[in-house]
Amino acid sequence: MLWLLFKESILFAWQSLVSNKLRSTLSLLGITIGIFAIILVFTIVDSLEGNIRGSLQSLGNNVVYIQKWPWSFGADYPWWKYINRPTPQYFELDEIAKRSKSTEALAYRLGGRRTLKYKSNAIENAVVAGVSYDFYKIKSFDLSAGRYFTRNETEAGYHVAIIGTEIAKGLFPNEDPIGKEIKIAGQKAVVIGVIKKEGESMLGVSFDYQVNIPFNFARYILDPRSMNADPVIYAKAKPQVSNAEMIDELTGILRSIRKLKPLAEPNFALNEISLLSQGFDALFSVIGIAGWIIGGFSILVGGFGIANIMFVSVRERINIIGIQKSLGARNSFILFQFLCESSLLSLIGGGFGLILTYFITLLAKSAMEMEIVLSGANIILGLSISVLIGIISGFVPAYTASQLDPVEAIRSN
Repeated sequence: MLWLLFKESILFAWQSLVSNKLRSTLSLLGITIGIFAIILVFTIVDSLEGNIRGSLQSLGNNVVYIQKWPWSFGADYPWWKYINRPTPQYFELDEIAKRSKSTEALAYRLGGRRTLKYKSNAIENAVVAGVSYDFYKIKSFDLSAGRYFTRNETEAGYHVAIIGTEIAKGLFPNEDPIGKEIKIAGQKAVVIGVIKKEGESMLGVSFDYQVNIPFNFARYILDPRSMNADPVIYAKAKPQVSNAEMIDELTGILRSIRKLKPLAEPNFALNEISLLSQGFDALFSVIGIAGWIIGGFSILVGGFGIANIMFVSVRERINIIGIQKSLGARNSFILFQFLCESSLLSLIGGGFGLILTYFITLLAKSAMEMEIVLSGANIILGLSISVLIGIISGFVPAYTASQLDPVEAIRSN
């Protein structure tokens, strides 16, 4: 019985929509624009969040970055204190390795931009990174060709290099780079590996555009004491050790290495990924609220449009309502019939909004390397909002129709 009632209500609703195409189309516009605005914002935010969180995951949740500058700070930013801090040095890595019991791996990195050359091909301002041997244990990456440094190569400062995919394409468009000799800021180096393509990174420069060389070789190209080299020591915690425990231990070790007095402020920063995650969480919350506000106004206009159309629909069908009630149709049937009509109208508008969103994501995906996906959760959200707006907007007209006196309804013109 309920299925027959639902089926008949849908048929009534569909006939009404088809017979008033212009009116229905105008009503659809508000809902279409509203759902499009909300779901497009949520889709972009979800895609951005997914890409950023993926980039954060690649940095490592159990990794602490020993640096000169903190990643987060308050309104009273004491930059004059931070600027006088010493940069992390390579010898500190060895000292931490000797004293630390909570770290599974330690690595050192410094970077800068230099010119790369191979025969007549050149790349200017390429990112050159000098790393210690255990760097691969901290920052995971795959090689598409060649091999990683040996410990002897990193410690002795061999002139070898591992290059990113885009660097390989630029310097060796038609050649195999493995075993070839390139120049890095005038210094010769043999290519021993090519990093597998990673794609664009939302945080910093992708490995695709980097050249990694042993630290003791990089010292001839980059200045470890320069702030522009952004030297950093990576500390990765053991499986059963929390970041908080490792930070406590590192704090004591670094204060000892740098001979800081008990009451002296630390002259180093211990950064972790959670600091960035908290900032992004707040940002995404604000963007999400903005999406609801922007789309909400459009849906509000669309909702009033549907309510107005439903009042007109009730007025046009008073005679039919009277006949239905005289033949035994209950008030609940009339109410359900008009609610189905308003919900169907709103659902169609929401569907068009989702289709429009889908095509926009396809265009954005072809224009940008970042993956933008209209998720199933956002599709369900868009359809649910559409049905809800249809029910809310159509309830008063539907209730008015259900309460009509059948005799008075049949007599009306």
